[in-house]
Amino acid sequence: MNERIPYSGRVYDSKEIENLTKAVEEFWLTSGRWTAEFEKKLANYLGLPYCLFVNSGSSANLLAFMALTSPLLEERTVKRGDEVITVAAGFPTTIAPIIQFGAVPIFVDITVPQYNIDVSQLENALSEKTKAVVIAHTLGNPFDISAVKKFCKKNNLWLIEDNCDALGSEYENAKTGTFGDIGTSSFYPPHHITTGEGGAVYTKNPLLHKIMHSMRDWGRDCVCPSGVDNKCGNRFNRQFGELPFGYDHKYVYSHFGYNLKATDLQAAIGVAQLDKLPGFVEKRRENWNFLRKNLESLQDKLVLPEALPLSNPSWFGFAISCKQGVQRQKIVEHLESKNIQTRMLFAGNIIKHPCFDQMRKTGEGYRVVGNLEQTDFVMENMFWIGVYPGLNDEMVDKMAKAVKEGAML
Repeated sequence: MNERIPYSGRVYDSKEIENLTKAVEEFWLTSGRWTAEFEKKLANYLGLPYCLFVNSGSSANLLAFMALTSPLLEERTVKRGDEVITVAAGFPTTIAPIIQFGAVPIFVDITVPQYNIDVSQLENALSEKTKAVVIAHTLGNPFDISAVKKFCKKNNLWLIEDNCDALGSEYENAKTGTFGDIGTSSFYPPHHITTGEGGAVYTKNPLLHKIMHSMRDWGRDCVCPSGVDNKCGNRFNRQFGELPFGYDHKYVYSHFGYNLKATDLQAAIGVAQLDKLPGFVEKRRENWNFLRKNLESLQDKLVLPEALPLSNPSWFGFAISCKQGVQRQKIVEHLESKNIQTRMLFAGNIIKHPCFDQMRKTGEGYRVVGNLEQTDFVMENMFWIGVYPGLNDEMVDKMAKAVKEGAML
């Protein structure tokens, strides 16, 4: 039987089922004690004081960006028309909140074979309207954190790390997602750990945490968890806005927020998954290193991925770009015919997609620095295959052999 080799998937055992069963029996369902445990456990893993569990990685990106629009940030508040530096080669919900709010994404190119932001273009992207940098660690490979942090500090810019594909990656022995003002994660089944749907935002900044907590929970001012009343002891004795004195603090809203909470059922799974995360990360690295070693002979035909210096990536996938004369389509079709799942680098170039049709026509709503040459190269020539811990040695060996066969077609 020709066994399917997926690019990723969930890996679990009886512990996740046990935790989930306990959560079902408690029947709290919404966020509760399991959520609190998961948030604390993830924060400890990252070495950060604050973490919030949300219902998806896309919601995490939404919450992270919208936190920067809070008036509590005073002169650093991101307003409509302000500019945010990012890349076009990535996942759409990294940039969707920027556009949906009415800020302006400024797209710069990436480098190959690291597939991350070209930091040499940051100064060219800067304007008096720039307020933030929002970028991802592509396929687990950290972007040039040192250069980006230096640029943000010099220009007083916010930095959001989309860490959705890089949980467990390290740069100079610290976890990615902890260098910026806010980090985000996704726990969708293909990711490093899973809660089914789910995500997280995390920070070391207490004000940003307060804002995100408010916006996650309907925009309310009160910080009492679900099912808890009057934790602060001042529920009915304070003045808010132009409300009557003593208005119930549980129904006071300091932001225009959302309901982005996840459930305790999901968190219970996440608690068990976090125990497995170090092992998952090591297996991902092992699989990636095997592919890198076994495909080195093809460097005249393929561009193989490289890690950022001083980093130790928790790889999400193994990136392959085809050099001139080698057709991506032939390799991909060959792999798929062998029941080996492949993926493109998400949007490739998001500006080319139908969601940008109207903006391309008007020339408004975004700005491009340079010509995005490498971004277009990736869109046309790059694909990736899996390294997730559910792949055994036989599967990874079969993938390497199939790539070699496809490159010779």
